[in-house]
Amino acid sequence: MIDIKDLRKVFVMGEEEVAALAGVTLSIARGENVAVIGPSGSGKSSLMNILGGLDRPTSGSYLFDGEDVGSFGDDELASFRRRRIGFVFQSFQLLPRLTALQNVELPMIYAGLEPRERRERAAAMLDRVGLGPRKGHRPTQLSGGQQQRVAIARALANSPDLLLADEPTGALDTQTGLEVLALFKELNAGGLTLILVTHDLDVAAAARRRVSFRDGLIVSDERDAAA
Repeated sequence: MIDIKDLRKVFVMGEEEVAALAGVTLSIARGENVAVIGPSGSGKSSLMNILGGLDRPTSGSYLFDGEDVGSFGDDELASFRRRRIGFVFQSFQLLPRLTALQNVELPMIYAGLEPRERRERAAAMLDRVGLGPRKGHRPTQLSGGQQQRVAIARALANSPDLLLADEPTGALDTQTGLEVLALFKELNAGGLTLILVTHDLDVAAAARRRVSFRDGLIVSDERDAAA
């Protein structure tokens, strides 16, 4: 599904150039569960931003189901993000004045769905993550784990092909983090392709494949024997 070759991302800081990605080549098949691991500044977040269409590489190629994402104009890239990618972030990024149901509806508003269909699909997504009874609650009325489940339901709202999760357990206690990882495992078992960015080796161990970054390069790529 994903095929990137010699991907480079260079940031200009004053008179210096900093290579966040220094020539990365990687393929990920549909249905894989991959953890991208590395310390701060290793390039893993830059990779995620490019895979999700939030940023563009300086050079190199990025194919998604055979489509050259690097050739997309701004409107095409925005459409690609809406249709194909779901995002989950460490900080949840829920709107505090909206209910759980309304937060999950947001991506579908941008996708142009009718109100009734939005509500029905949002309710189904909240049921899927075990939060159906809380759909009328606002974020301040929910625990951290529940807020992250709402964020996951929102990421699934437009039936993405790929779910990108950036440190999704970073703001959670250990037990709640394990519950969120179990939910990711369940979603992946249902066929959803999952890429999880983390610096936590225990979190990465939950994935079937682990790609380690350092200084903008892949330094290891390990798969479980059963994967």
